[in-house]
Amino acid sequence: MDSEADGRTDAEERLFNHRGRRRTAAAEPELLTVGVEEEYLLVDPLTREVSPQGHKVVAQASSLGLGDRVGPELTCYQVEARSEPHTAMGDLGEQIRSMRAVVATAAGRHGLRIMSSGAPVLGRSAAPAISQSPRYARSLATFRALDDEQTACACHIHIGVPDLALALGISNHLRVWIPVLIALSANSPYWAGRDTGYASWRTMALARWPVAGPPPYFESPGHFEDLVGGLIETGAVMDRGGLYWDLRPSSHVPTLEIRVADAAATADETLLLAALVRAMVATALTAIDAGEPAPRPRPEILRAACWRAARDGLAGASIDLPTSGLVPANTMVERLLTWIRPALDQLGDLDLVQAGWSRLRADGNGADRQRAAYLRRTSLADVVDHLIASTAGRHRSRS
Repeated sequence: MDSEADGRTDAEERLFNHRGRRRTAAAEPELLTVGVEEEYLLVDPLTREVSPQGHKVVAQASSLGLGDRVGPELTCYQVEARSEPHTAMGDLGEQIRSMRAVVATAAGRHGLRIMSSGAPVLGRSAAPAISQSPRYARSLATFRALDDEQTACACHIHIGVPDLALALGISNHLRVWIPVLIALSANSPYWAGRDTGYASWRTMALARWPVAGPPPYFESPGHFEDLVGGLIETGAVMDRGGLYWDLRPSSHVPTLEIRVADAAATADETLLLAALVRAMVATALTAIDAGEPAPRPRPEILRAACWRAARDGLAGASIDLPTSGLVPANTMVERLLTWIRPALDQLGDLDLVQAGWSRLRADGNGADRQRAAYLRRTSLADVVDHLIASTAGRHRSRS
């Protein structure tokens, strides 16, 4: 979901402020700023069910040093933490680990634990407790039972982009890779005590919303403004903050927001995603400067590719865009890495990404590891304990 308000906090101004020029960003991709938003679930360590004490943990984490970089989410079972903007991945990684530690400490003071997962493993399927705010009350009145399955957590990556036209151009170039990012980041196989059969059930839950999934191909800023205005007028979204496309220009800071990923189990996976996304944006900028047209897969096939990626993750086949044939999911990841390799080299992130991809190939994505934790003793409690440990940095790679 989205906790965006109409205005910006001071932290958001610091977080994603980037005023570079198009040509400079393409020539020097290391100037691209990157920031992340992580959403965590609060868990009772005895029952392993999610616990609706978000407001208490937010207040505690804020007082422990996160300030306005921590906040509530739609349900009381969730907490969101935000990094500052960074150009060096090492610095971003340190801050991700630090903010996880602060939120975990805050939760611990209320007898709780945190886990970074796209969906709760255990808990009732009844309507969740909604955080108290005018925006969330309005959402409940507008979207009704759609809010019932939004105890789901994402990892959002923001890349500093100075203007709407450029953000839309980058979005056009990245759309074709959305299924690959879904497969890489899938981390929500369980929901309310059962295996859904999907690697990313969060992707499927979000797809029910009237404005979600892959964004359209935008011909111009005017096309974007006309469409968004029409969607607001119909009531399909409350405002620009309610555009739940996988890629979107942020409504309140000068960034392109990549919203594809489930909340990552480990800080290293969040960092891997951030490095991949920044290199993708840098590669798209180069293509735009060279006048290369963006791929335009058929919307129906792109949507089907996203469904297939959400179902199978890295374990199955992916739809090869634009041919519509099936290829191993790992093949599509390798194609993405080939496309962005020059940018990764220039950014100094190639070793980080290669090491991260090697870990995923050996251990599986988050969904694979959740299922492996379950199979050891056929225990969903073990899955929750695995996620708590992974969130805290105690995950051990099988590789």
